[in-house]
Amino acid sequence: MHSNSYMLMGYMLSKFIIQSRAYTDDHPMSILDVGSMDVHGIGSYKNMITFTGIQRNWTYTGLDIAAGLNVDIVSPDPYKWPIPDESYDVVISGQCMEHVEAPWLWVKEVERVCKKGGYTFIIAPFKIKIHRFPLDCYRYVPDGFAYLFGKHCNFEVLETEVSNDMDTYIAARKR
Repeated sequence: MHSNSYMLMGYMLSKFIIQSRAYTDDHPMSILDVGSMDVHGIGSYKNMITFTGIQRNWTYTGLDIAAGLNVDIVSPDPYKWPIPDESYDVVISGQCMEHVEAPWLWVKEVERVCKKGGYTFIIAPFKIKIHRFPLDCYRYVPDGFAYLFGKHCNFEVLETEVSNDMDTYIAARKR
């Protein structure tokens, strides 16, 4: 994961969860990180969330399609996760969605596992060279994210932009 992605996830967690007091310090909050594998051993969102969550009673779960560093749940099917409906308060993902062949199916799983009133924070490359792991399928712009989450799924789009001409991000809340 690169520093811009880490900074964006911190920004969204701070703005939409901490500063807005969406969840109080005494409310246990569950966070699912989709595509959580620490591929290069350079860090993950888990470090940020578990450190921040010490005082806030947050729990972190990593999901990926293969076992590895920072993966708690392995889902052999990228479009049918072994997680009950509405299990998580927040669903995050960074630098994963560009590797998903059918993002319209993938976002439906994000919607399914996110609790009503819960949040999703997604980051994907806007401009980057091809980087197969094992596939590299898409680049995203704010209008595409707004459609996938706000019209194809039942999320209210809170914010979607391109950051530093590098990554597109979306913050959304499930209706």
